Amino acid sequence: MPQEVRVRFAPSPTGPLHIGGVRTALYNYLFARQNGGKMILRIEDTDQTRFVPGAEQYIIEALTWLGIQFDEGVHIGGPYGPYRQSDRKPMYKQYADQLINDGWAYYAFDRPEELEAKRKEYEAQKKTFQYDCHTRSQMQNSLSLPADEVQRRIESGEPYVVRFKFPVDTEITVHDLIRGDVTMNSNLLDDKVLFKSDGMPTYHLANIVDDHTMKISHVIRGEEWLPSAPLHVMLYRAFGWEDSMPQFAHLPLLLKPEGNGKLSKRDGDRLGFPVFPLDWHDPKSGELSSGYRERGYFPEAVVNILALLGWNPGTEQEILSMDDLIRLFNVAHISKSGAKFNVEKAKWFNHEYMQMHSDEEVTEMFLPLLKEHGISVADNADAALDFEHAAFPHQYIVKVCGMMKERINFISEMWDTTSYFFVAPNEYDPAAIKKRWKPGMTTHMAKVIEILNSVPFEYDAIHKALLDDYIVGNQLNMGQVMNSLRLSVVGKTVGPDMLTLVMMLGKEETIRRVQRAIDTIGEQEG
Repeated sequence: MPQEVRVRFAPSPTGPLHIGGVRTALYNYLFARQNGGKMILRIEDTDQTRFVPGAEQYIIEALTWLGIQFDEGVHIGGPYGPYRQSDRKPMYKQYADQLINDGWAYYAFDRPEELEAKRKEYEAQKKTFQYDCHTRSQMQNSLSLPADEVQRRIESGEPYVVRFKFPVDTEITVHDLIRGDVTMNSNLLDDKVLFKSDGMPTYHLANIVDDHTMKISHVIRGEEWLPSAPLHVMLYRAFGWEDSMPQFAHLPLLLKPEGNGKLSKRDGDRLGFPVFPLDWHDPKSGELSSGYRERGYFPEAVVNILALLGWNPGTEQEILSMDDLIRLFNVAHISKSGAKFNVEKAKWFNHEYMQMHSDEEVTEMFLPLLKEHGISVADNADAALDFEHAAFPHQYIVKVCGMMKERINFISEMWDTTSYFFVAPNEYDPAAIKKRWKPGMTTHMAKVIEILNSVPFEYDAIHKALLDDYIVGNQLNMGQVMNSLRLSVVGKTVGPDMLTLVMMLGKEETIRRVQRAIDTIGEQEG
């Protein structure tokens, strides 16, 4: 291993950052931190036609939210800057010229229409055209044209690109830390464009030059780049940098939850889950794509989810903090095969992280939602419950959150789960009425009111008088009576332990709700 581990995350600012890209950034970060190395953020914007305003800022904000920290980068600087490829533009041409002078590259003058004609010519023969060692002699380039003709074309300002010149019939081996040795014959590879007619390098040239000049020790990236790896190995060889070439690790794809193929935005739209870390407003179409942050996911949960998609710690442990992940991460435990995204598992992770937050923390997250529904915090911490004016002591809200957070995956679900703690129901579940509110139930509910008025308002006293003496003593159906009481108080047959809820709401509010249910539902016919 090199003396210093230096890795980079190098996205293109062409839109929102896909969670597959986030996972790539995360794995780089874990590897760097575990090895005491450096993490670099480089923006690869060589393709100016695909540049999207705001995308670079989105990438930085998303990774910051997730706790992925950088030591150098476009937003913080560093000793090997600039870290945006468009700002490095002047340096790339000298490297393209070096490859030409050393016989590793050549000028190509083929116009787009000529290339298209050649493709159609091959299609007519049921073949696929590739600009390579077999076909380059037939094309308009510095290998097929006389030197003076090449010079004339360049001096006249004729557009050209620079292509890599693969040697003929050469076995090229890429050593991959995940997949082992991957070997390909050069006869199968096309002479990729390295330098474009607009004066910008392509990804391939800029990537290699930047990784070398920034002293990158390990390139951890998605498997979609594996077919390009032989070219990258050959570029290191062509430049004479093979001894300092980084080690490669190509990560498996994130797959859609059902069926085959890479996880896409369409899958998220269809199945109702985000594929981006943050909300993204497309500046061209105005379309909004939802993000994990705005959906209520905790950043720690998203990190935990992504870490286990394609890697495992070698144990059964699933809940892993960033520190845990840094300690346990091992490239050797990364899978070669793609990992299917599991929507329900993602919700489960968020639920687990919800439980790790204190009741006070959950309350602070819940307060804005309460405010939206007209619920306020009483000024006096010792104030009594005030259902009429919807004002509640802070500690009451904390107690509600503590009781109910186990039932939710997201803070956004808390109001629907707990609204009856703050507002009396104004309607009752028809299915529950039909199932539970049997003939004579108004008499039983009136008895509940009588018991609450006649015994000390204490859990044990109410339990004995209502459940033991009245329901069991009169051989009544426990489920019918208690669920009808729940229907009266909640509006449906859900919620925590019934008597605990009664103690939370208080005697007056409970009696008021039971009486309202008697008056509203009334006596049912048999």
